[in-house]
Amino acid sequence: MTTVPLPWPALHIGLDGIWLADGEGARRVDRQAAIRLLADTPTLLVNAPLVASKLGYPEASGLDVLELFAFVHPARFAVPTVHGLAALLGLDSAHDGAAEARLLRAVAETLLTQVQGGKWDRAPGAWNTARALSRLKWPWAPAVLSALGEPRDHDRSVFTSLPKWEEGAPPAPVREVEISGEEAAGRLALLTGSGAEERPGQRAYTVATAGAFRPREIRDAPNVVLAEAGTGIGKTLGYLAPASLWAEQSGGTVWLSTYTKALQRQLDHETARLYPDPRVKASRVVVRKGRENYLCLLNLEDAVQGGFAGRAGIYAQLVQRWAMYSRDGDMVGGDLPGWLSGLFGRNARASLTDRRGECVYAGCPHYRRCFIEHAVRGTADADLVIANHALVMVNAVRGKSEGRGMRRIVFDEGHHLFDAADSAFAMALTGGEAIELRRWIIGPEKRSKGRRRGLAARLGDLVAFDGEGAMLLEDAVHAAAALPADGWLGRVVEGTPEGPLERLLAAVRAQVYARADAAETGYGLETEVVALQPALIDAADTAARALEAVSVPLVKLAQRLEALVEEAPDWLDGAGRARVEGALSGLAWRLGLIGAWVQLLARMGGPADPDFVDWLALERIDGREIDVGIRRHWLDPTKPFAEAVLKQAHGAVITSATLRSRITDDTAPDADWRDSEARTGAAHLPLPPVRFSSPSPFDYARQARVLIVTDVQRGNVPALAGAYRALISASRGGALGLFTAISRLKAVHARIEESLAREGLPLFAQHIDPIDAGTLVDMFRADPAASLLGTDALRDGVDVPGDSLRLVVLEGVPWPRPTVLHAARRAAFGGKTYDDLVASGRMAQAFGRLIRRASDRGTFVLLGAAVPSRLCQAFPDGVTVERVPLDEAVRIVREMSAPAPAPTRNLPMTPDATSGISAAT
Repeated sequence: MTTVPLPWPALHIGLDGIWLADGEGARRVDRQAAIRLLADTPTLLVNAPLVASKLGYPEASGLDVLELFAFVHPARFAVPTVHGLAALLGLDSAHDGAAEARLLRAVAETLLTQVQGGKWDRAPGAWNTARALSRLKWPWAPAVLSALGEPRDHDRSVFTSLPKWEEGAPPAPVREVEISGEEAAGRLALLTGSGAEERPGQRAYTVATAGAFRPREIRDAPNVVLAEAGTGIGKTLGYLAPASLWAEQSGGTVWLSTYTKALQRQLDHETARLYPDPRVKASRVVVRKGRENYLCLLNLEDAVQGGFAGRAGIYAQLVQRWAMYSRDGDMVGGDLPGWLSGLFGRNARASLTDRRGECVYAGCPHYRRCFIEHAVRGTADADLVIANHALVMVNAVRGKSEGRGMRRIVFDEGHHLFDAADSAFAMALTGGEAIELRRWIIGPEKRSKGRRRGLAARLGDLVAFDGEGAMLLEDAVHAAAALPADGWLGRVVEGTPEGPLERLLAAVRAQVYARADAAETGYGLETEVVALQPALIDAADTAARALEAVSVPLVKLAQRLEALVEEAPDWLDGAGRARVEGALSGLAWRLGLIGAWVQLLARMGGPADPDFVDWLALERIDGREIDVGIRRHWLDPTKPFAEAVLKQAHGAVITSATLRSRITDDTAPDADWRDSEARTGAAHLPLPPVRFSSPSPFDYARQARVLIVTDVQRGNVPALAGAYRALISASRGGALGLFTAISRLKAVHARIEESLAREGLPLFAQHIDPIDAGTLVDMFRADPAASLLGTDALRDGVDVPGDSLRLVVLEGVPWPRPTVLHAARRAAFGGKTYDDLVASGRMAQAFGRLIRRASDRGTFVLLGAAVPSRLCQAFPDGVTVERVPLDEAVRIVREMSAPAPAPTRNLPMTPDATSGISAAT
């Protein structure tokens, strides 16, 4: 098929300047000329928000080739750069700004050529979507429609082409079986293959984890195995062996729970060894996340049928294209490219998911095609459910036991269980939370985009046939008017609160400001619940009575709905029953929340509960107030985790490469294990866990060096920036720079980006580049000359093996932030030793990014003159920690780093090699 040259110029910002390519060639232009071009001329570019950021311009509009790629190749991944797109399309790469600008034109031409005549593999649905995009003034629409031509047959719609789920029989009872260590080792041998290298550590790990699949002998006493497996042991296949055997023989389901989406994807990939046939794998393995991760078809229908206009409408149409080809409708970490939502603004994706529990279940016309319902029903028959810690705990909190329940659970990334439980079992009474409750009951008070509907709208037509139910629903809506309404924050700040809850929030804010440190400008503020002002105590009492008044009609409504289900009147059909049951589930959750709020308010002015840490908080971003209220966390969140999750299971494997603490004042031989038991909930169980540990097979002494730079003072930003620039230059890129404060990250980035660019070394940065963290890691992984700066999200869960990561730089010891919550835990769990435990764990996780396979080599650099020697135990045995000045560190980094790679930057990624970023959901 002949490629037709495009009439538009292409604008590319490379390391060597801003380049413009058109039919006459490529030339360098200055910033002002580039801005004028974008304002006056349709221009090809890649990632408009990033281009605007680099130009220092509020918004860059043009023909974004990423949008065209998303239309032509929905549900396919590409690194969102010129080179990434070119690699996927089979085009030759380029190595300077002029050639890259010309390559951008070639990418666009190739994409339009592929759609000519509508004969490519993802053509179904394209014509209807292109026409809708044309009505929305999508810049690519005329060219796409011209290339497509008129369709020969009726074009498909996502709302009719997605498969329907079928209701299955109730699951059979789970049989009691026992998996021996030898059986598990035999399954492992089949998974690794006959020609695989013998790995004694992996075999021993498999035999040990099989103990979690023995029948439970005592109620509330699961068989728990704590298994620490150093990087490179192969723990994924190690626990998949006994897990798959138990699932097959018992007819039960094993839940594989992770903390990061990256590991969920890795597990999904590894299960292909168990089930090579994709059709069999699809029925035996299910990936699960929270409801808010999945596309809601009813929200999508509302959006594409006129609910959204402008850029929001274009995004909805592109998502509709993706939905036709998506594996499971997962919009967060699934096969929707992370960069697509970033092109349309931070809230684009949220408007198409069910984030507020407004699902109408069987009342939805797309119920039988719903992605979420597909996943839930797939769970009922699956051998393996790949979930995350957040979903496992949320299901436990809400009393959900999906499918065959969670009798056997493997918690990978087990060192995160404490933090995951801390989030799952926490509670907050804030303005933001309270107004969400109001909207869930009443609905939005102003016209807004999306399909937000209150409880009355969701149930009104059903209870219209029941006088008592209709009256109770009306009472609930009336009582909910006491909750904060739109504009509550402005009224609280101005001192004109309306209603008992807003007056409580105003009193909380006044208390916080009365005790806040004046120097803490720009950051969130908090204070302990001690010696409260009388006005706050009175406001809390009044607010508690108002909340109880809200709960009364909701309790009665729930009782009436339960009675309707039991009575089964003629007008309540199957779909209506499902809607009522969905409403009952939501009511139970909200009533539990209101009850917890009332208990929290009773604490104001009363005695403290030793199990909880309560504080008053004012949330701010860059000095702008965004929320205020009262927060409550468990002092030890593993207590409710053990009760709600572990004790309900029959067996659990808790595993990680950094499960044990290496920092302790206790001289007992098992002190490190006792720390891990305390932080995973095992200490709260009747039976002690089985302990297993196997060191990494990597030769860390040969592969890695750990340097502590002694002449860079913390807080000296110019010196810090100079250190980062020198170290990254010495390694010729391939560096991951980790910061404990966003402000220092931004300051360092501003000082070093330009000088590194002059050396041909790209620098990406979280919180600066308008790209999600997962996509930044994709771009970093694809370019061995690139470096990446980030914060906590990049310290754990980033998997970048090979030459793309050969240097990790940590700006200082990652001590825990001094908050009210941390102060309480520090006092309860060992004082300075607790600080050391947290900091050393973070250091171990950061070091773990460096060596991912036996051929990797690299340097870990910690900038800080006063790093305590005891924290150096965080690093693997065999690694020598050297304290050196910066110039010596630069010499060592240059020596340890591989030679500068040949000009093959932006190497292609396979379609399933997507980002490796932490995001608990």
